[in-house]
Amino acid sequence: MISYLEFEKPVAAIEARIAELRSAAGDDGDVDISKELARLEKKSADLLASTYGALSPWQKTQVARHPLRPHFRDYVAHSFSDFMPLGGDRLYGEDEAILGGLATLDGRKIVLIGHEKGNDTESRIRHNFGMGKPEGYRKAIRLMELADRFGLPVVTLVDTSGAFPGIEAEERGQAEAIARSTEACLALGVPMVAAIVGEGGSGGAVALASAERVLMFEHAVYSVISPEGCASILWRTGEKAPQAAEAMKMTAKDLVGLGVVDRIVPEPVGGAHRDPAAASAALAIAIGEELDALGKHDSASLKRMREERFLAIGEDLAR
Repeated sequence: MISYLEFEKPVAAIEARIAELRSAAGDDGDVDISKELARLEKKSADLLASTYGALSPWQKTQVARHPLRPHFRDYVAHSFSDFMPLGGDRLYGEDEAILGGLATLDGRKIVLIGHEKGNDTESRIRHNFGMGKPEGYRKAIRLMELADRFGLPVVTLVDTSGAFPGIEAEERGQAEAIARSTEACLALGVPMVAAIVGEGGSGGAVALASAERVLMFEHAVYSVISPEGCASILWRTGEKAPQAAEAMKMTAKDLVGLGVVDRIVPEPVGGAHRDPAAASAALAIAIGEELDALGKHDSASLKRMREERFLAIGEDLAR
């Protein structure tokens, strides 16, 4: 069942009418409603396309957070095979907000790492809503080192509002773990492709996204702080979140223009949550193409590409 966002209410009204007509047709098969159904379905499709073709940054943020949006396990199920999860950081314990392991993408052996938010109340609590703890980032470091040792490309799927801000995480070295995870990305001697598939929030996202190629779904967002957090700092109220989202340049289009993101991956009309299989297929194709291109470079060249990429971002933003 589709869960409609506030700005989708006109579409919801048309689709409710379509459902009513279909139900009525089922009760009375003598009434021909095919023409009316076709008209309403076209109207709904056109309205959905026009709505999603002109989303504001705040609306894109809502789409990126949609409760039915696919997450790490969904992409694994649709696009990756032979996934073998590897748990634990060998220092403290297991963090289910960040998952990873060995996988195959269209015949390529890779190490796959990503945030998992969960898809219902129980799983969201178990996965801590995708907010990684120090042991999660240290597990990511362990897996990246494993990939480097065996010459396997690294693919990361980023989808987090940010790293877990709890006292216990700080006690276990949250900032240090994030910094070392970022360092591990930059030091890799194998190809690395990162994809922002939902929310890319703060250092919790950067720690898994410091790759030589960064992809981003059409309706994903990527920023140093949430719009609500930015608004509470600048205007002392979360009600200004839409204005903050506009000013922060956090959409895929804005970030490609700034050089922070390299490629936009298109989503099905109405967002990835309307057709997770199609969204996963598009993502898999894009990642595969990037891995093929990066596979032509040696270790030194890959490290140099990352260094030049992030230095260029700093130079552009400083202007």
